[in-house]
Amino acid sequence: MNQPHRDPATRRRRREQTEASPAAPTAPNPTPRAGRNLYAAVGVGIGLGLLVLISLFTRKEIFLAVACAASAVAVWELHRAMAHRDFQPPVISTYAGSVLIPVVAYVWGKDAFASAIVLVLVAVIVEASIVPHANAQRNAAVGALITLYVPALVGFAALLLKPEDGDLRIATFILVVICSDIGGYAVGVVFGKHPMAPSVSPKKSWEGFAGSATACLIGGVFTVTLLLHGRWWVGLLLGACVVVTATIGDLCESVIKRDLGVKDMSNLIPGHGGLMDRLDSLLVSVPVVWAILTVLVPS
Repeated sequence: MNQPHRDPATRRRRREQTEASPAAPTAPNPTPRAGRNLYAAVGVGIGLGLLVLISLFTRKEIFLAVACAASAVAVWELHRAMAHRDFQPPVISTYAGSVLIPVVAYVWGKDAFASAIVLVLVAVIVEASIVPHANAQRNAAVGALITLYVPALVGFAALLLKPEDGDLRIATFILVVICSDIGGYAVGVVFGKHPMAPSVSPKKSWEGFAGSATACLIGGVFTVTLLLHGRWWVGLLLGACVVVTATIGDLCESVIKRDLGVKDMSNLIPGHGGLMDRLDSLLVSVPVVWAILTVLVPS
């Protein structure tokens, strides 16, 4: 069968049109609405959770070492982030405090813990005044902020760990905060429509906060009654307080990152950002959890 004749000009035009046509776009990898790589986040989260559980229920001192290491890494991340605004907080005193304060709290208790905080703050001021810098007062203030934000709050976790049933108290604390994160994430991703603080954290919604509150209340009742054999209403109180403190912790870190001009404190943890991006809600919650459990569920 004879093929229809096409002149060279027609063939050339068709070839040029074919070459100019863009290739069909490939479907991008699905990204959750929360903006993270979900598979990496879940995998790393499980790994970190296992590390915490194994260290916690193997020996308290091992968990304390993990907490001190996390404190030091968090201080490093804050130093790194502060450099974006030319802050140069004291190095020696803040890093020393990241380990000293939690250890003193665990070994000698709350009175020595308070003294250690004061000692480190004095060291921060002295170091900032000795190291030559045009903004010594500003750097001393930033160093004090770092000390109170990370080592001092990790010290409350060490106080929570100190009693005989301290491992169960830490487990209660972590599980209730995790309930807040999971409840807020799940409900916020599916139903979130009304931003809670759009200028600070656009993805945090009131629907997500409601999910956090529900999960926290349920988690508080179960953990306090089953792990610590406390009264159910203490669990409700704990959950109600944690949902507030966890949200405040998340928003506070968002404000700090926005002011410093960084998206994450670091890229240390795949799918999560930095360690501080995982500790924000835990750090602000732990003093409240320690106070409630110390008063209402004595060991």
